[in-house]
Amino acid sequence: MGEPSAAALLELVAGRRGHFRLESGHHSGLWLDLDPLFAEPRRIDPFVAALTNALRPYGVGGVCGPLLGGAFLAQLVARSLAVEFCFTERVPALPTGDLYQARYRLPPVFASRVCGKRLAIVDDVMSAGSALRGTCAELQAHGALPVVAGALLVLGSAGAGFFVQRGVAVEAAARDDYELWPPADCPLCTGGLPLEDVATPAAERGAAAGSSALAAKPQPVGRQPA
Repeated sequence: MGEPSAAALLELVAGRRGHFRLESGHHSGLWLDLDPLFAEPRRIDPFVAALTNALRPYGVGGVCGPLLGGAFLAQLVARSLAVEFCFTERVPALPTGDLYQARYRLPPVFASRVCGKRLAIVDDVMSAGSALRGTCAELQAHGALPVVAGALLVLGSAGAGFFVQRGVAVEAAARDDYELWPPADCPLCTGGLPLEDVATPAAERGAAAGSSALAAKPQPVGRQPA
């Protein structure tokens, strides 16, 4: 593989067109199944190396990423930087219809280790930035200092813009354009295209709907850019 690029990374994941609800609550016409991305780590070595080199000047004492892909990436980057690693995990929640409702929890074993520490937060792909926003808020609640957010691929400007506006730098191995919309502004909704919820785990969807039929017939979904 040559120099890291958005096209090269997108070749490593499966994508399809349609009408999708993302974890942030935004709608988009493109869904990426990120589950296979770390199946063969050597394939993403150039992207991990590029991101690691971009994060090195920030002098962080640890790297944190949200499960799943962000945590895998955080461990690889932390090892290369010879710093500590930690992760956050998504907390089940009933959807409210508002944007950015996902919450992430830092396991108690890491709480004392992150307090007062400069950290990088990373995810495999950032679009709206829901998982990294949740991770950042959780780390700050434990006294950590997230100073840079990174991803192998940054899609669009929604997620990156949030961090830049708050003085948190954003680094990426590659970047590309990406369209997403709040539900009220979604042209795919206006066009009547059926909406597919690819972000909410089946168990949460079943709890929200109170549907025994859905619980009895779960629909597994792949991970997609948050």
